[in-house]
Amino acid sequence: MLPDDWRLTEDVDDFLARAGDFLRSRPALHNTPLTDIEKLRTRGADARGAGTTVFGRLESGGEVRAVFYRTPRGRLGLTPLSAERTDALAAHLAGLGHSPSDVIADRATAGAFAESWQRHTGAVPVPFWRTHLYRLGTLTPPQPCPEGRGRLVGGKDREQVVRWCREFCVDVGEQSSIDLIDAGSWDDSRFGDRHFTFWETPDGTPVSMAAATSIVGGMVRVDPVHTPARLRGRGYAGAVTAEVSRAALAAGATDVVLFTDPANPTSNALYQRIGYVRVADFAGYRFSYGAP
Repeated sequence: MLPDDWRLTEDVDDFLARAGDFLRSRPALHNTPLTDIEKLRTRGADARGAGTTVFGRLESGGEVRAVFYRTPRGRLGLTPLSAERTDALAAHLAGLGHSPSDVIADRATAGAFAESWQRHTGAVPVPFWRTHLYRLGTLTPPQPCPEGRGRLVGGKDREQVVRWCREFCVDVGEQSSIDLIDAGSWDDSRFGDRHFTFWETPDGTPVSMAAATSIVGGMVRVDPVHTPARLRGRGYAGAVTAEVSRAALAAGATDVVLFTDPANPTSNALYQRIGYVRVADFAGYRFSYGAP
């Protein structure tokens, strides 16, 4: 595979005009590129001016076969690639002088790129993210359902939403988002464009929270789901996830997806009970440059 088969641009509108149909062809598998690129399109350049965004599409036989994008903060996102094509892309990007901070993709592609990037640049890959991807099949609300109801959050709930998102980040070790929240950069965090729902007890007390992305390419991703530790084990997370999932379907989503921690059997079992089906595994690697 020749590197010239990759077409690079910094123009997000031109990129989407040429690669949008490809991304929308597999909305569940492409859920992260869909949401990341839409956020880059609507918000423009990174507020802190960390760098430019680069988009690439792999064309073969007149069709787009894969894409990549590098965000202003240096994250490289990839759609699935064969090992040969992954190595060709790594060599091409290294030759152009790119230095991504990390890569995220399906597990096989991320692992192959990490190995190729180390071989071509000497950068040491460090795994930081491992997850299962689930897609909603037939929604099955939990039974019995805890008392209470779902409620879309409003402006008066912002402080609690921010606090719970930070708690969620502490639980999963997501330091980059903690740093943004602590710096007052909520809109720059990955939660800034989410639509949040609380599960409330009959007396109106919020006890759990779930969020969803806007519909992009027919897809909605549920993220995050959080219940404070002292309130877990009462069915609240299942209830609020089912409520957010139902709302996504009612709004016209054709694919509702979420990621789970493979090390958390409780959450994986919960999502399967309410109708989610595992479809793929994903991974992320950070790159350490200049290391021995």
